[in-house]
Amino acid sequence: MKQGWSRIWRPGIVIAACFSVLAGAGVWKVRHDVDRLDPLPPVADLPLSVVVLDRSDRLLRAFTSSDEKWRLPVKLAEVDPLYVEMLLAFEDKRFFEHGGVDVRALMRSLVQSVRHGRVVSGGSTLTMQVARLIHERPTKSFRRKYEQILTAFKLERTFDKEEILRLYLLRAPFGGNVEGIRAASLTWFGKEPGRLTAAEAALLVALPQSPEARRPDRFAQNARKARNRVLARAAAAGVISQGEAASASAEPVRTRRYDMPLLAAHESRHVRNTYPTRALHRLTLDKTLQATLEAQARKRAGTLPSPISLAIIVADHSSGDILARLGSPDLLNETRLGHVDMTRAIRSPGSTLKPFIYGLAFEEGVGVPESLIADRPTNIGGYQPTNFDRAYQGTVTLREALQLSLNTPAVQLLESVGPARLMARLKRAGTRPELEKGTSFGLAISLGGLGLTLKDLAQAYGSLANGGGPVGLKTCRADCPEDDRKARVLPVLSPKAAEMVADILKGMPQARSAETQHIAYKTGTSYGYRDAWAVGFDGRYVAAVWIGRTDGSPVPGQTGQKNAVPILFEVFQKLGPSRVPLPNTASDLPTAWQSAVPPSLKFARTSGHRIESGSSETLSIAYPPDGAELDLGLESTSQGLHSAQPLVVKFKGGAAPYAVLVNGRPHRTDYGQNQLVLQPEAPGFANVMVMDAKGESAAVSVKMR
Repeated sequence: MKQGWSRIWRPGIVIAACFSVLAGAGVWKVRHDVDRLDPLPPVADLPLSVVVLDRSDRLLRAFTSSDEKWRLPVKLAEVDPLYVEMLLAFEDKRFFEHGGVDVRALMRSLVQSVRHGRVVSGGSTLTMQVARLIHERPTKSFRRKYEQILTAFKLERTFDKEEILRLYLLRAPFGGNVEGIRAASLTWFGKEPGRLTAAEAALLVALPQSPEARRPDRFAQNARKARNRVLARAAAAGVISQGEAASASAEPVRTRRYDMPLLAAHESRHVRNTYPTRALHRLTLDKTLQATLEAQARKRAGTLPSPISLAIIVADHSSGDILARLGSPDLLNETRLGHVDMTRAIRSPGSTLKPFIYGLAFEEGVGVPESLIADRPTNIGGYQPTNFDRAYQGTVTLREALQLSLNTPAVQLLESVGPARLMARLKRAGTRPELEKGTSFGLAISLGGLGLTLKDLAQAYGSLANGGGPVGLKTCRADCPEDDRKARVLPVLSPKAAEMVADILKGMPQARSAETQHIAYKTGTSYGYRDAWAVGFDGRYVAAVWIGRTDGSPVPGQTGQKNAVPILFEVFQKLGPSRVPLPNTASDLPTAWQSAVPPSLKFARTSGHRIESGSSETLSIAYPPDGAELDLGLESTSQGLHSAQPLVVKFKGGAAPYAVLVNGRPHRTDYGQNQLVLQPEAPGFANVMVMDAKGESAAVSVKMR
């Protein structure tokens, strides 16, 4: 008996020893070969799709990677845990236990293949699949399989389990040029992978095993069978219940691909071209608002003749964040030249600059909203402006003149304040007005005789909404100096002037919809009906609309009031409950001014700041002369500003009572006196205007030191 055991035991020891030696040699060989492997390519070198995100990091648009793949960046935390559980249950249930190769799974696969004469189950771990995807080579030969195993060991040495899993989520193939879980979820379900149904998760687990043969858009039946096998395995592993598996198995498979998101197409293209080395662009745009306005623009464009296009910008004027930006209704519509970004196109702004002319006039004390001005044929140095309808209204208030967008009053006011000053204020707003080569700015700029972009107008009107303070509109959350030119520090208009302009524009005809709060807005129509504009604001938002032909050819009959304003109202309706009403200044603003300004105040063109009324008792300022530099002994001390003498303004003629405006602010005078004694607040310029009971006025500008 002992001899029998001896015969068995001794050879067993020898065999075991030999096996141990071979195993040890094998382990040494594997370690040696792993050490000799070329370094793994850095994860950062993996070409990914460039993505553009909105203000909440939601996807606006993606571009294919440098190797023409849809391969979007993704983090493990951004993927539904149900998918990960199903993936591990089906592909590699000991993923967190093995070191890259599951020997038990390999042996099981080998035995089953020998028994059935075909491959029944794979023995590859997720790490081995990542190794195959990295090298992008088939592994049908023993040598290739061995290289895959070595690479899997090296991956486990280099990365932790979560990093390896993320590599799989980035590289797994899902049919065509779609790689990675995020691109696959967007392609086959039209949504991010953060929330998946059991049926959706199972399909995404099944597709990478045979991505071309199981493509839902080509082989829906194959995709359904593979998905249901994953569901059955998930139920057996306890990931989902049998009832959930049965319900999910009954769901049909979608047979059409979703298009990749293509929101804010022009802005996305712009930031990608401007910053080509960035893989991730975070914008201030709001995806929901952008999608809503793009749908609105396409619907509106469908009612217009095909060459006509439109563009929209919406921004928060308190922060400067642009929330929506549409360069055209449809990037791919070539009949409308949809590829052209009309938010950046330089066009004539028509009458949209008139509010700034009036604002300057209010600031300089030339008039107030209730001042009277004559709307009649005018010849100023050979320039003879006419109104849009070639009719004249006679004597109107400045409020009425701006609301009716009369041309001759605007030109008269611009002559008074000076075209150079208007250009300077537009530049303070951060805009870049352009003139035709060989021309200089003159009175024609009041009617649109220069070039601005839609963003320029939105930015300028943002300053009106911001109490005259400059606003720098931006679309980039990161440092984007080219895109986001900051407005200057100096104010565009004084707060009081901006308030008066806003009060006038708030009185424009409003939409009748109950959902629409009042907005302050202005329209514009460029020469020859080429461009129609509408720009407006409320207490929070500023919006600008352009409509016209992209090639700059005329659209007969098109006007800002008729064509652009309805779109502007629709935009504000879409903004919904987040809107903030305009401040209610209608009750107190005129009262404050009427207490110091005679109701009959009348603006008239002046010569040397003297009213040309033809009367011998014409109102004029006798002292100081216009343009004088007065040494009043102003100096700053530790106790504050000390003035050696006050500013005395003497005037004659006209009819009492008088009112005086100093730098746009009213100062009452005694009815029997023809002078003003003013204690200056600081050195600098003082613009003084005197008005009498007949509406005549005279003004001087002096420098005090």
